Amino acid sequence: MTNLPEYTQQQLALRNGNDREEIWVAYRGLIYDVTSSRLWRNGKHYEHWAGQDLTAELADAPHTEKVFDKFTPIGRLKS
Repeated sequence: MTNLPEYTQQQLALRNGNDREEIWVAYRGLIYDVTSSRLWRNGKHYEHWAGQDLTAELADAPHTEKVFDKFTPIGRLKS
């Protein structure tokens, strides 16, 4: 995964399902394309919004980080 492209926070923010069709989220420095997930329609998943780093928000979710195993990382979030 070291050869994944890097994206800035601003580039991630544009992939919110509204500004662009892609729906991306970040978790622990990796960016996932969740566009195909029916749970992320319109860039929102319960009280979570796409185009963001969700690392800190996972503690409030009813699931574990294993949910990201369903998606292939497409990039890395620039720090």
